[in-house]
Amino acid sequence: MTEETVPTRHVPPRAIGFWGGLSANVLNMIGIGPFVTIPLALSALAGPGVLLGWIAGAFLCLCDGLVWAELGSTIPESGGPYHYLREAYGRERMGRLFGFLYLWQTLLTAPLSIGSAAVGFAQYLGYLVPSLGDGGRILVAAGLCLANTAVLYRRVGEIQKLSMFITAIVVVACAWIVISGIAHFDVATASRFLHMRTDSTHGFWLGLGAVSLIAVYDYGGYNNVCMLGGEVKRPRRTIPLAVLTSIPLVAVLYLGLNISILGVLPWEQAAQSKAVVADFMQAIHGRIGGTLAVSLILLASWGSALVVLLGYSRVPYAAAADGQFFRVFAKLHPRGGFPTVSLVFVGATSALACFLSLERLIATLMVVQILFQYIAQCFAVVALRRRKVSAEAFRMPFYPLPIAISVIGWLYLVATSGLPSVVTAVVAVVVGTLIFLWQARRTRSWPFPST
Repeated sequence: MTEETVPTRHVPPRAIGFWGGLSANVLNMIGIGPFVTIPLALSALAGPGVLLGWIAGAFLCLCDGLVWAELGSTIPESGGPYHYLREAYGRERMGRLFGFLYLWQTLLTAPLSIGSAAVGFAQYLGYLVPSLGDGGRILVAAGLCLANTAVLYRRVGEIQKLSMFITAIVVVACAWIVISGIAHFDVATASRFLHMRTDSTHGFWLGLGAVSLIAVYDYGGYNNVCMLGGEVKRPRRTIPLAVLTSIPLVAVLYLGLNISILGVLPWEQAAQSKAVVADFMQAIHGRIGGTLAVSLILLASWGSALVVLLGYSRVPYAAAADGQFFRVFAKLHPRGGFPTVSLVFVGATSALACFLSLERLIATLMVVQILFQYIAQCFAVVALRRRKVSAEAFRMPFYPLPIAISVIGWLYLVATSGLPSVVTAVVAVVVGTLIFLWQARRTRSWPFPST
């Protein structure tokens, strides 16, 4: 990495409006996540506490969404959190470390996040193509990442139209699934689930944390518009509106999806299913219904991988344009005005991430992001409020209560996530800090004196 500055910083055009920003969030949120994690949630906590975990996750995301909304409105730049952390903690002091650590964790988590959507896509494709073995699913997932890179290699305005179109289809499909469940809801089946109880209070709180962590992973994406802040029209209004609209919208869909499934499938069957929505729709509409549901899920997971790649591809670009990463990553397409090298790099590493398993990825991905970024962003709001900022910027209601709830919630999720995930995240933080200090000493920048 280099401290070399870029002579001229070309800025991508602001082409994303509210509906484009909302679709970027919603399509990211309604990816493969809930379709593969509902069985994991049912296995983690017995009885109605599962629904409480989904509600708790949505509430935590709403509080954190207020943090993102204020930061995105105050500093509407592409690469979002990289700029938030640097500005809040001092661009030439601690902000350098926080900005670097965010970039470092993004290089780790972006390929894993994108790859998880692609792996989920390949797993559901196995329902339609039973002969697709493990090797075939890996190749399909990696191929999807590379294909999405090719699709995104164009002007962002064109991608916005595609994103909005896919989002509309996905929302309609989810509504169809929920309505089908309500129409065939069996009280006796749901009652068996509602009467299940955990063995102990200790087991309940651990299970609640596990379900909430899964829920937060599935709700993840409400901040995607912040990654594209420099390409958003009227960002001080559009970014908060897109963030805070997407969370309740998707929360209602997810709760409806859970309730619908538990009113049709016995919860034991749902907990063991590898393609729970396909089994659910097949139970109602037969094989044709299951096939159609899987087809729509494949569309959702493809779209999710597409928009996540779009958002994350802007982070190395933003760092390079700020002189904190290899300058080649700041290169923009001469006609389209989109980052080229950054996009190709993130797309290629995402294809490599598809060779990893999905299960451990979720917990590790979330804990790394919490320790590297989410908690630091909560305090970033406090730091930025002490300075003079634009009067047009969004200000969260009930400040600082949402921040306190977010910090407590994140710490609770980390504490209940399991030792392997916490150790992995802590090691990643330590390694990233050591790399930063080595780089700072080599360039004689903060915290080392220049003379």
